[in-house]
Amino acid sequence: MPPIIERHVVLIAPEIHWNTGNIGRSCIGTDATLHLVKPLGFSLDSREVKRAGLDYWPDVKLSVWNDFNTFYTTHQVERNEVALFTKTGKHSLWGLPQSQRLFLIFGSETQGIPESIREQFGEESTYHIPIRNTIRSLNLSTSVGIALYESLRPFPSFHQW
Repeated sequence: MPPIIERHVVLIAPEIHWNTGNIGRSCIGTDATLHLVKPLGFSLDSREVKRAGLDYWPDVKLSVWNDFNTFYTTHQVERNEVALFTKTGKHSLWGLPQSQRLFLIFGSETQGIPESIREQFGEESTYHIPIRNTIRSLNLSTSVGIALYESLRPFPSFHQW
């Protein structure tokens, strides 16, 4: 039996409901868990979140956390199980850890990951998605989709879905 591959997408203070809905849909497609760390810039009851996730939203494996520390201690996250995605991340996406359990952590659309969390894990845990300098950044839901699928690429059992 192939090893269990566990993926967690963590959004810290997401602001845009469409992004969160789209990310939820990607999580369903990869059997990943979506973690939302408050404050949220929208209501989870909002029509827009559900519309972005279409009729799949009830199937999202969703956890909502009041703060990052509660999330962190509850899951006993190890340093080698974390990839913090920032525009200035030290490592390219292509060098993601090949851990069976991995937490892909993203900040809000306008503020990014709080400095305190970046310091908690250190620069070695930061990753970026290579893009040309003709744009500032990619959309959050696009970035999550890229990172999530790239994190699963090394695992042959995922390819058999």
